[in-house]
Amino acid sequence: MTITGIEDRRYWNWIPTDESRFQVVAYLQQIWWFEVDGIVKFPFPPDIYSLSFRLHLGRSSKRLLRRVCYDHTHGWDIKPVRFELSTSDGQQASSECCLDDTEQEEATGSQKRGCWVDYKVGEFIISGSDPVTEVSFSMKQIDCTHSKGGLCVDSVSIMPSDLGECRRRGVFK
Repeated sequence: MTITGIEDRRYWNWIPTDESRFQVVAYLQQIWWFEVDGIVKFPFPPDIYSLSFRLHLGRSSKRLLRRVCYDHTHGWDIKPVRFELSTSDGQQASSECCLDDTEQEEATGSQKRGCWVDYKVGEFIISGSDPVTEVSFSMKQIDCTHSKGGLCVDSVSIMPSDLGECRRRGVFK
């Protein structure tokens, strides 16, 4: 994955955490142009796959062995973030949402702030005809009329859609 501005500590920091499988996450303090891109080439077995970004609003840490989340988020409720994926065989998917949509949180009863959330980009199908499939993915919010901040970026996951459904229903934990 590449993250625009990741090398500039005025905008981004690397935060150690035991909540990530990589033991560290990218934390956005503040930026005007937000863009995360990536490409993976892999010999996927035939199946239907789902691609998601794992994100967290706010910055969490441990104090006295308890998890504490600091709410320093801003700008994610003004314009939606655009998620996209495309494959080497021409499949495409996209979605948009405001990451800090408090009205949606209240209506659905879900709590996004302080929790890791998998933002689904879309699905793609592997039929088995290609030995290696290239999947490109991105997450962007490039409206420079306002700054945004307070976001942790952990990872991108690609998994068979059926496995994701089983996990949501509690069959696999």
